Amino acid sequence: MATTFKTITANDVTNTRTLLHEAIPLTGTIASGTYADANIKKFSHGMFESVYDYPYLSSSANHIFDLTFGYSSTSNYSGSASIQNAKKINIYNQMASVLVGHDSTGAIQRFDQDGNIAAGGEKMDEAFFVNFSRLLSKDEVKKGSFRFAIVTGGAPSAFAANTVLTVGDYGASTSYLVNSPAGEYAVLYTSSATPNSNSGVGLLYYQAGVAVLSSSIFGGNLHGGVAGKTSLGPGIASGTLESLATGSSIDVLADSFRNRIQDIDFNNTVELNSTIYFCRANHSEFNYSANPTYLSSSQIRVKNTTSDNPVSYITTVGLYSSDNELLAVAKLSEPLKKDPNTELTIRVRLDY
Repeated sequence: MATTFKTITANDVTNTRTLLHEAIPLTGTIASGTYADANIKKFSHGMFESVYDYPYLSSSANHIFDLTFGYSSTSNYSGSASIQNAKKINIYNQMASVLVGHDSTGAIQRFDQDGNIAAGGEKMDEAFFVNFSRLLSKDEVKKGSFRFAIVTGGAPSAFAANTVLTVGDYGASTSYLVNSPAGEYAVLYTSSATPNSNSGVGLLYYQAGVAVLSSSIFGGNLHGGVAGKTSLGPGIASGTLESLATGSSIDVLADSFRNRIQDIDFNNTVELNSTIYFCRANHSEFNYSANPTYLSSSQIRVKNTTSDNPVSYITTVGLYSSDNELLAVAKLSEPLKKDPNTELTIRVRLDY
């Protein structure tokens, strides 16, 4: 227990903020193929499916993202005859409520193609939603690092290189949007050369870790649906996007989308906030140990000669509250010798 204290002033404290990044590569083989869908967890409610990096019943499995599909009540796909119509609308409304927000009348706003909600413009009424787990996205996705490659044409059994579309948040490292209740976001473009509203096919919400991809990237055709499956369910005459969106469950749509993923790459971000305390021991301070064996009858036990200077070894720094309650302890890697001929400044860093 400390017997002497020194007050830390504002001049002895500084705050820093550090951003740490980690590269996250997700290959299409993880989303489909490697584990024969044993890493895909489906639910009885049928509103989304979860993708793991290993068979999800294994203790080694990590949840990587959730996948679902939805459309607005104003979509051409919306109708009482559509399978899971209410659930698809609810999915869209839930995501839009959290990510886009409400207008002045309290109505849920729709996803906007270029993010300029006030100007109106083209809306995304049918979309796939990829919700990345916090394990991957951490505090947020790093701006400008997101790339999503997906096959947009042809049957899954005959995917061609020219049908792979790569979308990304091109230019977002210096230009992004902030008019979302969920934080910062950017438009996903099909090309880095001409990122404009015409090539915007989705939105990426950085802090939420959610990618919204317009169904328009498939050009109205999910031809063939899921790889290796000859039947898409009752009432499905073809593999067009419209027939799948209206005549198939969310699970089938998610499978169709997932089996077309080629690659997902991004960097995540961890925001590390630190408070640094400079603990200064001047030449006349802390020259006597707090160990009760250091003194005997007010005499320094460890001295051999009366004229010798007192010597102590600093091993621990304690940070106390104003009423002398111990709040934090920092241990030095090795004892530091302290006597009246030396002054020390010990840098204590608290990360949170």
